[in-house]
Amino acid sequence: MSNFAKIVKTTPITDDYDISNTVLGLGINGKVLECKEKKSGLKRALKVLHDSVKARREVELHWRASGCKHIVEVIDVYENAYGGKTCLLVVMECMDGGELFQRIQDNRDGAFTERQAAEIMHSICVAVRHLHDTNIAHRDIKPENLLYSSMEPNAVLKLTDFGFAKETLSPADTLQTPCYTPYYVAPEVLGPEKYDKSCDIWSLGVVMYILLCGFPPFYSNHGLAISPGMKKRIRLGQYDFPDPEWSSVSSEAKNLIRGMLSVDPAKRMTIQQVSNVMSSPWVRQYTQVPQTPLYTNTLLREAGDAWPDVQDEMTRSLATMRVDYDQVQVQIKALEQSNNSLLNKRRNKVGA
Repeated sequence: MSNFAKIVKTTPITDDYDISNTVLGLGINGKVLECKEKKSGLKRALKVLHDSVKARREVELHWRASGCKHIVEVIDVYENAYGGKTCLLVVMECMDGGELFQRIQDNRDGAFTERQAAEIMHSICVAVRHLHDTNIAHRDIKPENLLYSSMEPNAVLKLTDFGFAKETLSPADTLQTPCYTPYYVAPEVLGPEKYDKSCDIWSLGVVMYILLCGFPPFYSNHGLAISPGMKKRIRLGQYDFPDPEWSSVSSEAKNLIRGMLSVDPAKRMTIQQVSNVMSSPWVRQYTQVPQTPLYTNTLLREAGDAWPDVQDEMTRSLATMRVDYDQVQVQIKALEQSNNSLLNKRRNKVGA
């Protein structure tokens, strides 16, 4: 029996839950509705997915990741027919505290500090380390997928939406995978484990950068969601730490961002390095980070209606990275350099 078959229920979900028409959000692969558990009366979130191989992968990986304090918990999974089609109904804990940056934007209790940013990064790193230790790459770490459990001051920040998550191979499996074919070569593709996991670290670096100043490291200069120039800056790692927003931020924080935003995945920090007290005390010992006031919540409030554009930029940037990592970036050998016998025959015929 597959792991998916073990976790899914085929009884009607309405036996256990009352489902409302209230839409809580939209995930990559389906919408999220509010529902209520009949036995306990607790409010839950229900994600509705059309049954497919991709949807089953999402559900199984999210189920496997549950149990970590900083990952939204999957409570039940049902396979029911809806509108004549088979659907997967995923019941999760309800996150009533809103998105990460929306909460910072709405905070009116003084300036957001570097120590608060470090505590947030610690929470996210706990989630990512749990995933990477269990050979799962999330591949869509962005503000909209970082939610608070409630509006209370002690609310827990959690990672959600496994629509792009992927199981990563072991190093042994990676070594057995050929990285090139005779006429197509991709030396930069070193294996799915390195690339998928490093995509998460890049995302962590972007989130941390925004946490510390209120704007992203890479952005479009032309008002487009993502421009060719922005793509080039991402690939070249062209960003800076401008004043005055960064003048008081600690050098430890800046160095950590540099390690996560390395353009070479082989040199980019791993989640173990990011969360290790020796290599990165800023995350692990967040209670000792200085309480330096930041510009973050002021700039986020000033951004106002422009913030969705920033989120869109990050979504598109992540999509670009996933394409690069999922699909081999082939470099086609120049025809004049090829020793292909069929091409040689054609050259000879043309030259005759």
